[in-house]
Amino acid sequence: SNDKRIKYIAKQKKGMMGWDMKSGLSIATGKYLLVIDGDGQMPIKDIGRVYKKIKRKKLDIVKTYRMQRGDSVWRKFISFCFNVLFRIFFPGLNAKDINSKPKIMTRTAYRKLELSSDDWFIDAEIMIQARRHNLKIGEIPTIFLGLTGRRSFIKLTTIIEFIINLIKFRLKEFAV
Repeated sequence: SNDKRIKYIAKQKKGMMGWDMKSGLSIATGKYLLVIDGDGQMPIKDIGRVYKKIKRKKLDIVKTYRMQRGDSVWRKFISFCFNVLFRIFFPGLNAKDINSKPKIMTRTAYRKLELSSDDWFIDAEIMIQARRHNLKIGEIPTIFLGLTGRRSFIKLTTIIEFIINLIKFRLKEFAV
């Protein structure tokens, strides 16, 4: 409570992960903005690693890609399929693992994004808009830890939601 750099949001939830992320990003004030999930699957040390790379290489966005995953075979398969579909729908984006975090971006890069997703598609939307704006993207490898204390949120409805969003956002690219 004594550190003015730390801010919190206490409002009634009106969406899913995308809404949460946009709410936090909207009040962030730093030169660099970082997002990471709070489920313990992403090693905290990756925050420092992506920060060092974005500064050292003067990139717009830096994120991790999961070299190893502590997930089930099913979740690994779903992620693999999503990344393949993403590359088909949005060619030319040099990213191995669209949804991996942490993701760090410069404030300048963030200001170019017009994020609309309130759901699980927010990570993909960030990368789609980074592609559209020709942002410089870097990646570093990580080891994604296993999920403990809860089951995965990835269900059939989530998969359908991702496919619909891929189509919807691809069609938007033709309108831009």
